[in-house]
Amino acid sequence: MAAAVSSTEEKTADIIGANRSDHEFQTSLAEFGLRLNENGFIRWGNDNPKHPRNWSGKAKAYNAVIILLLEFITSAVGTAGTAAAQSMQDDFDVDLALSIFCLTSTYLIGQGIGGVFFPPYSEIFGRKTLYIVSTFIYCIFSIITASVHALPAIIIARFLSGLASAVPTIVVAGSMEDLFNTRARVWMIFIWAVIGNAAVCVGPIYSAYVTQSVGWRWVFYMAAIGLGVLLGFCFSLRETRPSLLLEREVSVLRKHQPSRDIKTLNPDVAPDFHTLIVVTLLRPLRLLFTEPIIMAVAFMGSITCALFYLQAESIPLVFEAYGWSTATASLGFVPVLLGCLFSSLTRFYDHHHLATIIKGGRAVEPEDKLRGFALAAPCLAGGLWLFAWTIPPLTSVHWMVPMIAQFFVGFALNENVYTLTGYLADSYTIYAASGFAGLILARASTCAIIVPFTRAMYVNLGYNVATSILAAIATLFCVAPVVFLRYGKRIREASVFAKLSLTTYRENRVEDDMDSC
Repeated sequence: MAAAVSSTEEKTADIIGANRSDHEFQTSLAEFGLRLNENGFIRWGNDNPKHPRNWSGKAKAYNAVIILLLEFITSAVGTAGTAAAQSMQDDFDVDLALSIFCLTSTYLIGQGIGGVFFPPYSEIFGRKTLYIVSTFIYCIFSIITASVHALPAIIIARFLSGLASAVPTIVVAGSMEDLFNTRARVWMIFIWAVIGNAAVCVGPIYSAYVTQSVGWRWVFYMAAIGLGVLLGFCFSLRETRPSLLLEREVSVLRKHQPSRDIKTLNPDVAPDFHTLIVVTLLRPLRLLFTEPIIMAVAFMGSITCALFYLQAESIPLVFEAYGWSTATASLGFVPVLLGCLFSSLTRFYDHHHLATIIKGGRAVEPEDKLRGFALAAPCLAGGLWLFAWTIPPLTSVHWMVPMIAQFFVGFALNENVYTLTGYLADSYTIYAASGFAGLILARASTCAIIVPFTRAMYVNLGYNVATSILAAIATLFCVAPVVFLRYGKRIREASVFAKLSLTTYRENRVEDDMDSC
């Protein structure tokens, strides 16, 4: 009898102890702003202030401004090569095509390769370290580009600068996804697109005037100075990768609860070096060649980016035909820049459209943000056709008319870049950076091949015919928005990794409302 009573008391004590332990664990979770999901994994609490999406507006803005400035400078220097190449060819006594290859194509090749390596790395180890290291590398090799007097050294330096430029060019999309929810990303991805495209327009103007004033080498010295200043600010950036921050929080929690088997649902962990290499090297390439969305977006994105770089090469040529100097002719990019800025009006429509969808009780789909894409396609084709047949030598229309045409081209190109990148960000959520890796590889490879031969194409075919070829390609491009609006969801559902990304995102997000895809 006494033994039975003792056994009952022991069981009761065990239950009380277990309940006390569970209570202490739940208290610790609440203190850390964490919670358990139905499968027993630790996840963020909705209001946890340490999750990047719950940071103050000031903290988010600081991170965003620094990385967007990095994107602006690296993109501007990426298209600054043409004007600098014209001056550099005299220093080295080489053909202009070779000079452009050295300064622009090698840069783009490096960017494409860097785009394969860095995004998966940032998803495993975080964003901050990459921003610091890449900015330092870009700064050093910009100085080397400006200082050396041997073409092989310039080729290597520009290649490594391009490699480093892949970080702000691609990883910034992942950072925006870390920091902002779906509705806010409408604006943040748009701002990123405008800044990147504005930089593409500013680069040739900056390069032309600096080259004319103090020589082509100062194009890269000044870039190094600007990036050197930003490097100091990069050290004060905060890490934004939620899965990495969650692991840090849980590691502290484990010290408070050493007897607990505490687990997180973290798909970014690389348990060994082999897994790291497979993820880093193969994930972006596998996505590019197996995911229908990425294949389609990479194809269209390559055309859009190629048109941007073709503009960077051809606009100075065309406006020099009016008797303008190279520096003055570079001002032909101003209406392109204004067109990029004008596309902000489309974002107001998007914002209203998404608010209406959410108010109606429906979840926002990535395809709901493609209306601007449908508007941009005919604007691009129309703008290029107008430009093709209002420029010398076959017409003598006032230069303001082709300038107006370039305004529509700028609007369309910016809309295309924004909607396509935004579509990838919303389709692949927390793995957006890996999705962008395939896009940037395709874009950079296409542009690297095309850029050195643009001038020859315009000279041999004539400005009117050469631009008409681009207009014809843009006309075919008009089919793409129709396909995506009608079949986009079906394409996403056929994309295995897109579905996995969405599932993982829902497990780790802090928003429970309907604003997420």
